[in-house]
Parts: sequence; structure tokens; C-alpha cells
Amino acid sequence: MSKEKTSFVYVTYIRSTPEKVFEAIMKPEITRLYWGHENISDWKPGATWEHVRANDRTVNIVGKVVEVVPPTRLVISWASPSQAADPESYSRVTFNIEAYDDMARLTVTHDELEAGSGMAKGIQQGWPIVLSSLKSLLETGQGIDVFAKPKSASSGNLS
Repeated sequence: MSKEKTSFVYVTYIRSTPEKVFEAIMKPEITRLYWGHENISDWKPGATWEHVRANDRTVNIVGKVVEVVPPTRLVISWASPSQAADPESYSRVTFNIEAYDDMARLTVTHDELEAGSGMAKGIQQGWPIVLSSLKSLLETGQGIDVFAKPKSASSGNLS
């Protein structure tokens, strides 16, 4: 019996070019600045890729490069290293980038996710802050802290 699948779609507009957005997704020295991780691969279809934590070199995500069409499209598979041997555990991430007036429109679609899984819950929280950090980096030169936690409602501060 196959498991129920879900997907996540996020669209953002970035004051940048499709070339710079595409480069920021693939170059480890740039992903480190807005994601705290490096995406490492030779980015050829069929090649492996790893999502490596920048501070301790832990591999958090693994997968394969499915499709690369610079600077408009990147498709990768995505799985936890502990589940990499199970083909059913892989989900898919598609980055579509298009010029939009003087901006780039980035659409990230993460699909083939097992509904209700830890991975599905994690990416629903993770993608918005990662993509906000990418936008901030490309527009201001500085990413945001993707590991930040919500402030406690009981702190007494209104700001």
C-alpha cells in the first residue's frame, strides 16, 4: 500500500537576476551564508548532492541531481541520510527561476513527501525561513539567522 503524499510550494520575488539566484542555490560558499549549510555536488544530472552543515560538516540531506537548466530550473531528489537506502523515502525539490520585471521570481516546489512525516513537517517550517534568508542575502548582502527561535510570548516585550 502506498503512503499518502503531500507537497509544499513557496513563491518569492527577489531583487536580483535569475543567474544570481541560481548560483546562490548551487554554490556552497553562498549557501553557507544564508542557509548555514553547503549544497555540494558537481550539479550534473545523475550526480549525487549533499546538504552539509557548515559548522560541523554533518550531512543532513542527500539526493541526486535530476535536472539542471541554468539559470531557470534545478530538480533534485531529497532524503535523510539515515533513509537513503529506501527509494520510497525520497522526495523531490524543484527550483524554477524566471525573470520578472527587474526581479527574479523563485518558485520552490517540494513534492513526493510522505504526508504527516517528520520531513514534511520540517520542510514546512524550514523552507520559508531559508528562502527569506536567501532573499535577504541577495538584496542586502546579509542573510538572516535560519536557526533563530520564536520569542516567548511571556517575555513582556511588545516589539
